[in-house]
Amino acid sequence: MRLNSIKAPAGARSPRHRVGRGIGSGWGKTAGRGHKGQRARAGGYHKIGFEGGQMPLHRRLPKRGFKSMSRRFVVTVRLGDLQRLTAETIDLTVLRQAGLVPVLGRAARIVRTGDIKRRVTVQGVGVTAGARAAIEAAGGSVAA
Repeated sequence: MRLNSIKAPAGARSPRHRVGRGIGSGWGKTAGRGHKGQRARAGGYHKIGFEGGQMPLHRRLPKRGFKSMSRRFVVTVRLGDLQRLTAETIDLTVLRQAGLVPVLGRAARIVRTGDIKRRVTVQGVGVTAGARAAIEAAGGSVAA
């Protein structure tokens, strides 16, 4: 088989509709545009979401939610990843050297996923309540 000989199976691709080509084509007369109105005219259309002057849906509904601009720079680190590190004191530079935080990562946050059985001291890294409890239960500490 050669790439230039591959073809779609029979009936998979139908030819495009050539509108406005007479009554026998099924797409004659109004050519699928209906009768009159702005959409039937050549060049006449409106912006996306326009509802004929009625207040559009995207303006009728209230604004909702928040998208943090800095979210992509805060990296999530799991407790199980800390178990594999050899350093006693864990901060952002240690996590970056271990490859857990990329170069663009400005901050890190440790979450309780996995187990930690050795004592570590966490400095300058965000920690969830569950992760803090697990670190302290293993004999470690969390410094702000």
